[in-house]
Amino acid sequence: MGQRILIIEDEPSIAELIAVNVAHVGYESQRALQADEAVLLMANSLPDLIILDWMLPGKSGVQFAKELRADLRTSAIPILMLTAKGEEIDKVAGLDAGADDYVTKPFSPKELIARVKALLRRYEPAANEKPISIGPLSLDQASHRVFFSNGGSKSAEVLLGPTEFRLLSYLMNNPERVHSRENLLDHVWGNESYIEERTVDVHIKRLRDALATQHCDEMIETVRGSGYRLSKAWRQESE
Repeated sequence: MGQRILIIEDEPSIAELIAVNVAHVGYESQRALQADEAVLLMANSLPDLIILDWMLPGKSGVQFAKELRADLRTSAIPILMLTAKGEEIDKVAGLDAGADDYVTKPFSPKELIARVKALLRRYEPAANEKPISIGPLSLDQASHRVFFSNGGSKSAEVLLGPTEFRLLSYLMNNPERVHSRENLLDHVWGNESYIEERTVDVHIKRLRDALATQHCDEMIETVRGSGYRLSKAWRQESE
């Protein structure tokens, strides 16, 4: 069985266009007209990727993306947002909500499929990479899970989307080095020319927001004029 894509789009002609094109390259698809219908479809089995329209009847795509990211069961599903809003502020809002990438309507089917393939490649686990721990963080490539421990007997899971997970994985495997946005694009996004450097900043913010739930977001440092660095030095704030 091929990888399955859930298309959440209330315009039947656009949903049909997407379904035909994903089928042409070997993916299966399901369709939902709104968020509630999508939830029912995901009750028994989860898709490998979600194509989510920004403007949906009832609950918006942006709100639904936030809910998907906040739910442990769906937090790691890649989300490609479809939007008629082309301004940078709107693109950033979609990424902030939890989308991993976006396509602006009207879109080229070839570009859409290229982005779908790129997202699915990024989500594939690295078969040979072992779990890694730095400071309070432990990252498991096989299960795509990240845990925080402050030295006690219990650890807390840090919920990350697939792009944030891959970003943290790269930083943890290359700590104390300064990584430019271009370098991060090459290694995390796969040198895809249609991804803008601004996207790196948005995902760094999302990664920090997730780490902030355990008060370790300062591990991700901004090096002014150069890029970002993950520091091994970490000291829990006194309560």
